[in-house]
Amino acid sequence: MNSIRIRLFLWLTLALAVSSIFVGLIAYQLAWDGFNRLRDFALDQAAYTILQHEVDPSPVADQAGQYLSQVWNRDGSLRFSTRPEIRLPLQPTGHHLIEWLGEEWHVFTVMEGERIVQVANTAANRSLMFKEVRLWLWIPLLLLVLLLGVLMSGAVGEALVPLDALRRQILAQAPAQLQSLPVEEYPVEIAPLVDSINDLLARFDRLLSKQRSFIADAAHEMRTPLTAIKLQAQVMAASTTMADRQLALAALRAGVDRATHLVEQLLQLARFDAAAMPAQILYPCQPAQLARQLVIEFSHLAESRGIDFGLGHCDDGAIAADEEGLRILLGNLIDNALRYAGTGSRVDVEVRMGLDRASLWVIDNGPGIPPEGREQVFERFRRLAGADIPGSGLGLAIVREIVELHHGQISLLDTPGGGLSVRVDLPFA
Repeated sequence: MNSIRIRLFLWLTLALAVSSIFVGLIAYQLAWDGFNRLRDFALDQAAYTILQHEVDPSPVADQAGQYLSQVWNRDGSLRFSTRPEIRLPLQPTGHHLIEWLGEEWHVFTVMEGERIVQVANTAANRSLMFKEVRLWLWIPLLLLVLLLGVLMSGAVGEALVPLDALRRQILAQAPAQLQSLPVEEYPVEIAPLVDSINDLLARFDRLLSKQRSFIADAAHEMRTPLTAIKLQAQVMAASTTMADRQLALAALRAGVDRATHLVEQLLQLARFDAAAMPAQILYPCQPAQLARQLVIEFSHLAESRGIDFGLGHCDDGAIAADEEGLRILLGNLIDNALRYAGTGSRVDVEVRMGLDRASLWVIDNGPGIPPEGREQVFERFRRLAGADIPGSGLGLAIVREIVELHHGQISLLDTPGGGLSVRVDLPFA
């Protein structure tokens, strides 16, 4: 289970266990050293007691073999031993740790007058005595670990309360009315997360608003051609002569063409919406080759409208782009120029390669666009032309979305001598 609570608790428990073992080993070693010092002190006390009373120790004082007490003469002869069967060698005065008959012995030797007293016990005896008390060393440590475990569990739960509150606030958000989360109410550790969520909510709210506006505008724009189609169908049904029917059929076809063009542009706009699309993988594309193809495709339309249409300066080279998006971009610019330039005008397409970007130009000498209206034409369903020129008002909006997807720039400029020049700059990568 991928849970922060469980992972945090496990890591804290592991840290507590490792620390407890480390501290326990240190405490055990310190207790063992202290116990040995106490036993050495007991050897001192036993030796000085024998000297002070100036008597030989009784075997009973050995306390079931805990101590070996010896009294030596200054000449090195053994005078008395509580355990004669163990003839422990005489040691110099002071404390000693020696190996004798396969056992480790702690020895204390003291000399006074003609008497030398030596008291000893084995390390095994000390370990056996310490074993009886060492259990009590671990019980407080285990209780401490259990107590800290309970406290850590509560601390982990308390530390994750802000995340639970954040989850509840996110779930309480209504898609129709998204609100920013209060960053100041959360700990500084998750403040960056809250900021990121707020940024996401803001972008999502803009996207929803944009979609709602798009749907409303699309419904409004679709109403006109559909109403016209319905009326022409009624006219054709009511026509009594073939000529009237042919006129109604021609108007009906024009309405269908307009509705089809609008739907196509709506689909293009939805596809290339920069606010909704993820990052695109771009591939090498030849703008010059694409421009040549589009000039051929639109040549018949230009000829039918009496427009001098052709390819101007054209540099070969490749850029990173979505080829279909680039085709739609250039196609919409050409279609707009042929639609609004007017009969007898001239439209040229150019491709210029710079140091780090490619520039696509569509230049006409038509009526152009007033400077104050050049920003408005990029809005959806915004048309500055008269009603006599058919259009949906989406062409340049689609162009701008595609330009933004390519991190490029579009400019509307005046053509020398009159007209409009549209320049699109696209970076190589």
